[in-house]
Amino acid sequence: MPANRMNRDEFYAAIAPHDDARLRKVLWTLYWRGSAQLRARIEDELRPPERPKAGSTKELPDPDAVLDEVTTFAELAKAGAYMGGDRRVHHTERSKWRHTFRRLVADALAALEADDPAPAQRAIGKIVDLACDMRRYDYFHSDDPVEAAKFVVSDAVAALWESMLRHAGPAGFASRVPGQLIRWEADYGWTRRGYGQVAEKETALAVPLARLLATPDMWRTFAESYLEALDATGRAGPKRPRTGYGSFDEARYQRRERTDDLAVWHEMLLERFTGTPEDDLLDRLVASPALAGPGLTFLRAKIAARRGDIARAAALVTESLKELPGHAEYQDFAVEVGAALPPRAREMIAERARIRG
Repeated sequence: MPANRMNRDEFYAAIAPHDDARLRKVLWTLYWRGSAQLRARIEDELRPPERPKAGSTKELPDPDAVLDEVTTFAELAKAGAYMGGDRRVHHTERSKWRHTFRRLVADALAALEADDPAPAQRAIGKIVDLACDMRRYDYFHSDDPVEAAKFVVSDAVAALWESMLRHAGPAGFASRVPGQLIRWEADYGWTRRGYGQVAEKETALAVPLARLLATPDMWRTFAESYLEALDATGRAGPKRPRTGYGSFDEARYQRRERTDDLAVWHEMLLERFTGTPEDDLLDRLVASPALAGPGLTFLRAKIAARRGDIARAAALVTESLKELPGHAEYQDFAVEVGAALPPRAREMIAERARIRG
């Protein structure tokens, strides 16, 4: 049992002072913010006794059949078949793609409960890969396909990772999930606009991941595997700037974007390992070839501050503000450590203060 989990007596004692209205609010927050699997459990408990629980009489989808169908759907979408001009997809199906997508998601999630969920796990991985690509590529006639499909990526990934941990154990989980985290995490979510009903339900993937790392040993093992996967990702990236778009450095752009996408997870590692025997993992993190940009400089600043080197933290955050003078978190940290502010950052901080009144 995790050390930070209350036993039953402690839990009952903690809720005793609260009235029914307060407990309903707590349960609602847990239901609304929780994973799809957690919401289903709560719905089952709230269902009247005379009504059967969801899925109690419905046969589980065949995981292999689901994987085959998801694979075909993803391949056709990436080939442009749903955009038109391809007889493999009937013209009426092109306008119904979101219904097909939702059905496949539901079948894949249900198939995770099969005795052998590995095909369903791969199916969900393919669905999430497709959803990540849908932010950038027009595979369907929709201005925001993830929002149109009502697909909450973080819920699906949470269910997938829970299944992987349950069936593969901590070692198998640590060997497979880091690469998925690196590939799928998104700083601004998975919808194109970043707002709407779907975006409101999304969380950083680091949040469900942290819930699954229940012991210090699991954190350490996972972090070590993560750093190995991160370094491998950096080594596999573009080795030199591409000249197709002038002087655009695609490799550096990818490293900067990856650094921003993984910022929540890196903050968790910082909280977990600073001042512990695993503190050296943070040095390995900021030395990774997969990361770059002002986000990396800021991460180094926060590590320096936690280690008591305020002068270095101040110098590093000043460098971050030279590139992103309007970044509110950088600004607040700079003020906190007494860093020298670049002129533009100083102006923008003054403007923020004026607006706040």
